[in-house]
Amino acid sequence: MTLEATGRSIVDANQYMVLATADADGRPWASPVYFASEDYTELFWVSSPEVTHSRNIAARPELGIVIFDSQMPISTGQAVYVSAVAEQLSGAEVEPGIAVFSRRSLAHGGTEWTAADVSDPAPLRLYRATVSEHFMLDKSGEGPRHDHRTEVRLAPAE
Repeated sequence: MTLEATGRSIVDANQYMVLATADADGRPWASPVYFASEDYTELFWVSSPEVTHSRNIAARPELGIVIFDSQMPISTGQAVYVSAVAEQLSGAEVEPGIAVFSRRSLAHGGTEWTAADVSDPAPLRLYRATVSEHFMLDKSGEGPRHDHRTEVRLAPAE
């Protein structure tokens, strides 16, 4: 299996991603969030604008994301590392994004989501990370320290 196919499998199989954000002073913060994506270039999640990662995104929208299966045996795990820019969505951007999020939520036994669920006066908002790069560890080398990040292009399988 190619790194790209493995990357798509990891994103498709996992329900949570870890957001790595930083505040205006550069103080880091990591947060796991339930996410949805249909094309690997946009990742959607719902959150309160008052929580630390949302406040950090408002101050500094660049972030890193990791998606991985934490149940893998030691030395067998693989992850998708993402560089992205995040934003809280509003206006016309909410409808298509919440539709993606709602479809995945329903597929995982969750509830249906609508634009009203993430708009005033509701306490939650819809966020989108627009991906600029995907990376994975290339484990094809020799020895215990052979792992190195390799850029991969994740796109829907044809």
